[in-house]
Amino acid sequence: MADPAGRYPAGDAPEASVGSLVSLAVKDVTQLVRYELDLAKLELKADVRRLGIGGALFGASAFVGCLVLMLLCFALAYGLIALGIWAWAAFLITAGVCVLLAALAVGVGVIMVKRLGGLPRTRQTVQEDMAIMRRGDGAVAAPPAKAR
Repeated sequence: MADPAGRYPAGDAPEASVGSLVSLAVKDVTQLVRYELDLAKLELKADVRRLGIGGALFGASAFVGCLVLMLLCFALAYGLIALGIWAWAAFLITAGVCVLLAALAVGVGVIMVKRLGGLPRTRQTVQEDMAIMRRGDGAVAAPPAKAR
């Protein structure tokens, strides 16, 4: 296998000691890790920027949604009044409908939070990678038992 050009001075490649080769490998791995971290930082900055813009737009749409909900509640209450229901009862019915919708939203939210998995595949692959690095061979260890 040929060595990359420019890696060693002319004539020094065949006589390189094990220590210098290990030193060169450590330097290369360190440089690779630095480059990977720099790439991750750049990608993270772009993702944070997108998240910020998305969050601002979501906040604006939530505000407009609240205004529309208020208008719909008034429309419902005045519609009930037009049907002949007392004004206080119409507004009380409208408030009850809003409370039921909020309770339904909380229930769905709780169910969704309980279904979160906590990155199971990522956790498994990281544990396998760490096991391979500890042992130094290519064999994959059995996944660790899950703690309860």
